[in-house]
Amino acid sequence: STLFSGVVQISPMMRSFALCFAIATTHIFNNTIPLASAFTLVTFDVDGTLVKGGGKMGASADTSAHARAFSIACGSILGTPTNPPVVVPPVAQVLESREFHGSTDGLILLRLANKALGVEPSSISKEKLKEMMEVMYDYIAGLSDEEVAEGISVLPGVLENLRALSTMKDRVACGLVTGNVEGIARRKMRAVGILATDALAPASAEQQKRSWVGSDDIGFLGGFGSDFCSGDIDDEARNHLDRSEQIAIAARRCRDSLPALLDGSSDVRLQRVVHVGDAPADVLAAKAYAESNDARKYNLCVGMVAVATGSYTADQLRELAGVTVPGIWEPVVLEDGMADPGFLKACDIA
Repeated sequence: STLFSGVVQISPMMRSFALCFAIATTHIFNNTIPLASAFTLVTFDVDGTLVKGGGKMGASADTSAHARAFSIACGSILGTPTNPPVVVPPVAQVLESREFHGSTDGLILLRLANKALGVEPSSISKEKLKEMMEVMYDYIAGLSDEEVAEGISVLPGVLENLRALSTMKDRVACGLVTGNVEGIARRKMRAVGILATDALAPASAEQQKRSWVGSDDIGFLGGFGSDFCSGDIDDEARNHLDRSEQIAIAARRCRDSLPALLDGSSDVRLQRVVHVGDAPADVLAAKAYAESNDARKYNLCVGMVAVATGSYTADQLRELAGVTVPGIWEPVVLEDGMADPGFLKACDIA
């Protein structure tokens, strides 16, 4: 179901007062918490952030196994039964880049179905969309790791920084916030060697309730495209608002998992959430989460490390990030992405 929010008009003076009050109370509260009790969640986008197109076998990301899975799912679930079966063109041939770059698998499926098959999103139930995602995963599950990795490769600096993060588990948890279907994200992370860094925190108890056959033993913490989909393909803002919901899901799962992650310790509080991503949707999603009731309720500082390793420049990402609000919204832009020597410092965990 699509989320709605009311807008209350307030004067610039009242807005400034409210912002100053929020910053002041955040610092007062934070300063009363012992340093040892502060915990950080770092969430990573996948495509353009951790991996790029052009893997070992020379294929492009547009023809990767994940890209092919969209067409297969749409054709098999929504296509009219024919012999031979209906063939749905690849996403990149049907949709404009703004309709899939930085979007979620659910919204991409709905947009592809609409443009390629003329199927209205309103006619696709949540159950039917879930079935389409399961077809996508089943296709990926039937491939070898080498086939899954075809068309993608790990970006510079990623493995080194993830290995460093794997040594900080007493104060940092790492997970994914991605539009990918969860089971597909699991297979991609194993296929490209990211899972082997041991940086990603274990899947939460909530995640373990859903089985991804063949990948249940390689789960990790996060918020995924299979967790939330507004179903609204007309409002481009849903690209980032849906992803913001995924950040909230990852943060909730991290809070719920803290005792298990820290051997039963109950005196540790999730204090900071840092999202790392390459697309405008990543920046705007993190910014929306920083302004959300959830972030305010739990007194979270939201950091954003925008990496210019995808399709967008550092200047474009910097403009979207806007100004820093200390203790509430703290964005950093890195032109070289995770290859920047200051990456961990940008996450405020060095």
